[in-house]
Amino acid sequence: MQPYRPSPSPARRTVLRGSLAASAAVSLGARPAPAQARSGRPRAAWGVQTGDVTSSSGLVWVRSDRPARMVVETSATESFRRPRRWEGPLLGPDTDCTGTTALRGLPPGTQIHYRVTLADPDDPRRTGEPVYGTFRTAPARRRDGVRFLWSGDIAGQGWGINPDIGGFRAYEEMRRLDPDFFLCSGDTVYADGPLLPSVTLPDGRVWRNVMTEEKAKVAETLDEYRGVFRYNLLDHNVRAFNAQVPSIVQWDDHEVRNNWYPGQILDDPRYGEKDVDVLAARARRAFGEYFPVQAPSAGRMHRVVRHGPLLDVFVLDMRTYRNANSPGRQPDDTTGILGAEQLAWLKRELARSRAVWKVLAADMPLGLVVPDGAVDFEAVAQGDPGAPLGRELQIAGLLRFIKHRRITGTLWLTADVHHTSAQHYLPERAAFQDFAPFWEFVSGPLAAGGFPANALDGTFGPERVFVRAPQRANVSPMESPQYFGEVDIDGDSGELTVRLRAEGGTVLFSQVLRPGRVGQ
Repeated sequence: MQPYRPSPSPARRTVLRGSLAASAAVSLGARPAPAQARSGRPRAAWGVQTGDVTSSSGLVWVRSDRPARMVVETSATESFRRPRRWEGPLLGPDTDCTGTTALRGLPPGTQIHYRVTLADPDDPRRTGEPVYGTFRTAPARRRDGVRFLWSGDIAGQGWGINPDIGGFRAYEEMRRLDPDFFLCSGDTVYADGPLLPSVTLPDGRVWRNVMTEEKAKVAETLDEYRGVFRYNLLDHNVRAFNAQVPSIVQWDDHEVRNNWYPGQILDDPRYGEKDVDVLAARARRAFGEYFPVQAPSAGRMHRVVRHGPLLDVFVLDMRTYRNANSPGRQPDDTTGILGAEQLAWLKRELARSRAVWKVLAADMPLGLVVPDGAVDFEAVAQGDPGAPLGRELQIAGLLRFIKHRRITGTLWLTADVHHTSAQHYLPERAAFQDFAPFWEFVSGPLAAGGFPANALDGTFGPERVFVRAPQRANVSPMESPQYFGEVDIDGDSGELTVRLRAEGGTVLFSQVLRPGRVGQ
């Protein structure tokens, strides 16, 4: 197996030093010093991010404190000898002074050092302090291996950035593992989850939140959604992680509002805007402004990120195309949770993939029952262990397609349910049997409340091989560890190892999967 890289090399620590120093002014909510604000030079105090990195490309993100021109320089060395220059966009009010620059023609399997400089648009000689970051491009050779982390559910259920415990500590633990990338499986923010300055825990301890204006109410306006996405960047652990580890980011419901679906009209008195489609459009725009992704406001969330010969990541969007939440007993359902167009795309791209492993990055689980109120259901499963009905019909068609096209190396990764578990799906245990066995791994929350394990639905024959979950709802991060998962693909054997991790360095469960199989 590929050796662990438990902490950054000295060279990487050096290249990150500039990024951390430049962003220290906003650590845990601090404001820029007046002298700096009067200097008139743009500042990138929110750090940098990279996303959707392949063997030859990547996206670099930054936010300025005022209108500025974004300039990116890349180099194979931290000394930035003979840098390559990339002219980025003009950052202004139309994007909340955020911007993303696409880097193309990068060498594969290489540590890329980069720095972002912000220039005054009226006087390019007036520039701010550069902000530094680094990332690895995907390997071109199979033998180099791949290792990545995944989780989701950040700043939810009233548990925001707590300076008393050091903020979002799991991010620092993940950074020290030095993965090739991080898959963020949705609920990246809680736009519908206002924070209170403090919360008294059952044992009498007090949880204290860093507060901002936008996090004091549910988000409705574009500026409020922007403020919610900006909130997590107040945490120094998040900014340090972003400067070192590229991400693949997807959304789920809490970027907009709990359990939303297209066409929904709210009866929630907290909202003046009742049309979810209006709220979702604003949230989608803010999402695209605050993550290094390809303009989801003008395109789509679902995509394939190809990470060398060993891995393709299929990023699913289980929100935009779904039908209304319901009891899920329809005998015919062509819309389902993916929509007909996305399902056709997924089948086509899975059939085309030549990667050894094909990760289906789902923002919701398949066989776990996630209710929405007394009679409706939020995910795929609806608690009836019989033949597929409702949204299960669409998933049954996908699983049948994978089996009959003999598509090998598929596994499902998800978050959403605020506990960690491993489910193995087997036709012999199932009501619907025309599929090959597969695994689904759940992780999270990364910085939110923990919840008891959800019930399983027997339609696709899941067996819960492992689970770690609290016994009561909304257990704070001070009472229960946060969870993230690790996937390690060995370049020599092609074997894939999944490790379910708890904050504090504990590996709770591991499972080794062999390559070249339709089912496991």
